[in-house]
Amino acid sequence: MAGSTTAERGERQQESSGPPPVRRLRRRHLRVIVILGLALVFLGIPTVWLFYGSDWLRAEQVSVSGTRVLTPDQVEAAADVPLGKPLISVDTEAIETRLRQKMPRIDSVDVVRSWPHGIDLKVVERTPVLIAQKAGKFVEVDDEGVRFATVSEAPKGVPALELTLSRSSPAAASLRRFGEARLVREAVGVVRAVPATVARDTRTVKVRSYDDISLELKDGRTVAWGSSAKGAAKARTLTALMKATPGARYFDVSVPTAPASSGS
Repeated sequence: MAGSTTAERGERQQESSGPPPVRRLRRRHLRVIVILGLALVFLGIPTVWLFYGSDWLRAEQVSVSGTRVLTPDQVEAAADVPLGKPLISVDTEAIETRLRQKMPRIDSVDVVRSWPHGIDLKVVERTPVLIAQKAGKFVEVDDEGVRFATVSEAPKGVPALELTLSRSSPAAASLRRFGEARLVREAVGVVRAVPATVARDTRTVKVRSYDDISLELKDGRTVAWGSSAKGAAKARTLTALMKATPGARYFDVSVPTAPASSGS
């Protein structure tokens, strides 16, 4: 028993020599973490220098696409891209904000870094659906009712907007309740709902009140549309009414379930 006990003690002494397995594992993990950290530092410094300190990835040119009325030079000047700065540090959101503020004609713009040296400005301009005459010039109105530009010549094929808002009832009450901007949006809603064949012939959109909007066509015919509500139903009714009474000069679809036409 004594010899057996001595042997067991020797084995335990051999097993207990050196640090415990858990402690050795922790040291090994620590060495790996230190090595990886040093590698990242040495790899990161050149990367940071490449993007921020070198001349290889700097903003040197600007390209503009999507313009129709505006010119690329006008857009580039308004964008004021900081040429010469590291491309990665160019604030694309600030450029978008500047373009929207300086150029209301721009509906949307996408500012994209084009590596290694470019900034791309992808522009979408607003399209006029109505023209309002003012002081001998023409104010363009888009499909959201936004008055975005004043031009000296009216664009072809765009109907004129006439706000004949008298101060007598009910027009005055409508103006007080909804405001001029809302009435303009109502006119836009009518234009968007009008059948394509009628839209091509529409010369003027007259707004007398919220629910008294009419269209004057190029051949002298008139369409009483009412408000912009139930636009799809009114468009279908107007198409059928014009086919049924091709010689009529006046069409009323303000109540699409009870249309009327007259004149010859």
